[in-house]
Amino acid sequence: MREEIFLGNEAVALGLLEGGCQVVTSYPGTPSSEILPGVIRLVKAEGLNTYTEWSTNEKVALDNAFAAAISGKRAACCMKQVGLNVAADSLMSAAYLGTVGGLVIISCDDPGPHSSQTEQDTRLMARLAKVPVLDPSGPEEARAMARIALEISEEFKVPVILRPAIRVCHARQNLSWEPLKSNETKAAFEKDPTRWAATPRFRFLLHKELNKKLEEIARRFEDLEGINAHNLEQGKTYPFGIVTGGIPYAVVEDILKEEARTDIPVFKIGCPYPFPERMAEQFLTACEKVLVIEETDAVIEYFLRDREKVMGRLSGHVPAEGELIPQVIHEVIDSALKSLGLPPLVEEGSAAEAAALMNQLELPSRRPTLCPGCPHRASFYAIRKARPKAIFTSDIGCYTLGLNLGGVDTVLDMGAGITMASGFYHAYSQDGIEQPIVATIGDSTFFHSGTAGLLNAVYNGARFVLVILDNQITAMTGMQPTPALGILADGSKGTTIPLEKVVAGCGVDFIEVVDPYDLVAMTSLVKKAAQYTMDPSGGIAVIIARHPCVIAYRDDALQDRKKVIVTDDCVDCNLCIERFECPALYHDDEIGHTAVDQALCIGCGVCLNVCPKGAIIEA
Repeated sequence: MREEIFLGNEAVALGLLEGGCQVVTSYPGTPSSEILPGVIRLVKAEGLNTYTEWSTNEKVALDNAFAAAISGKRAACCMKQVGLNVAADSLMSAAYLGTVGGLVIISCDDPGPHSSQTEQDTRLMARLAKVPVLDPSGPEEARAMARIALEISEEFKVPVILRPAIRVCHARQNLSWEPLKSNETKAAFEKDPTRWAATPRFRFLLHKELNKKLEEIARRFEDLEGINAHNLEQGKTYPFGIVTGGIPYAVVEDILKEEARTDIPVFKIGCPYPFPERMAEQFLTACEKVLVIEETDAVIEYFLRDREKVMGRLSGHVPAEGELIPQVIHEVIDSALKSLGLPPLVEEGSAAEAAALMNQLELPSRRPTLCPGCPHRASFYAIRKARPKAIFTSDIGCYTLGLNLGGVDTVLDMGAGITMASGFYHAYSQDGIEQPIVATIGDSTFFHSGTAGLLNAVYNGARFVLVILDNQITAMTGMQPTPALGILADGSKGTTIPLEKVVAGCGVDFIEVVDPYDLVAMTSLVKKAAQYTMDPSGGIAVIIARHPCVIAYRDDALQDRKKVIVTDDCVDCNLCIERFECPALYHDDEIGHTAVDQALCIGCGVCLNVCPKGAIIEA
């Protein structure tokens, strides 16, 4: 036996490999990003034959894993909760078609949200797709459930979702584990067009088959120890009980243990779909009132039949949005007990009191901003300078922070920087108005979901400037490689796919590359591109603003470091601080104007071209 402290996502990786997973695919997205690297680390250390890949998007990841599963192998794909939207079409069909080997879809939820567009609840997506979903309450349980999910999937020939939330993904726990062995199952796809290429008539039959599988799986989960469980004493009734699952279960257990509240029974639901109807009925029969504590939405609460007994989100007893942190759960339980005239919990400092204490510290408030030296800052500054009256459509990534620079007006989802630009063009063109539009999208996001939108825009005659912000890495989610790098998930060499070729393949004729650190050249090129979009023989103009990420490639990104200072010529107009917004530039009260924080400045020198008075100079 070995012992190691595992991150929750690494624990999921361990569970997959302990379950004999032979194929693992993923598209990075917080809070799921560390699962695939965790798999790769263990595969290398143990000499396993498991195949891994960073896929270009979540649908691609699911399709690859599904193909492996219907060839008889055990497979998994990993993503964040909004990534499951991208894979939803495949998920819905995969549920009907079923599998041969095991297929686990790991979708990591982000209550809060901390780094996502929405507080989406994967359990609802599982219900919609009619696939079982497991909801772990900690790293050890996530590991065990990953293994169980593979087994259940293979036994019942149906995909299974594992849904760890962010506090499971990023918790750490000491785990014991034995040496891992490769699963030597060989691929053996058996042709059966009535199943694998099923037409609507056969899909109806597959739907009936799926419903039967779910009934059997529900019975199996009620028998599996620890998945769904309650601590009712036989024959005893209770005035109040708690129904919970996932991370809230772990918090509830801690609170009740610390308070020594043995009078409050708990029903833990580790598999909210298919729902454990029999156990739920037992629990509701034994309790006069039950409080449902779950993240992120109301799922368990909807399944509980006796609405008169149930307190939760739908009744207003639990907040309808936001993460259920321990202070919130403590207050929710305490409030419910008081409303029923039952002994409350021991008073503890409320979240409001904690916030008040924090405010007394008078700590400076700083909004999220791009890193010092980030090439995206230079790109947005040049874009704003060249096209100040444009509509700026953008996308998901570090560069969403172009909001602060006035270079982002819309952010919908991945790929929408391009599709929204196309939509705006046609909306204004319909009215005979030439509205300037500049779209921005990252290099990784472009590979993920930009090509289809660009093809559509070119095909339908849209006209706008597209700036692909190419920092040569997937920076926001943990520095994963893009197809343009030709580096595979395990670090080995793959096939390099240059952005220029992909853009040209979409039918674009105007393609130019520029280093955004050269503000003069970048600004001039944006103007040139804008002119092309207005020319009768023109069309969409694509600029690839290429400069390495300063975090991933510090030496390559900063080959010519400069020491920058601000002279007394500064008139304190704050243009450099407000419009350029480099964290190294700040207002110094002692000298009465802008200064450079040399501890933050990385010497990129881009700000030398920003000050209208020439007060920022090289020392």
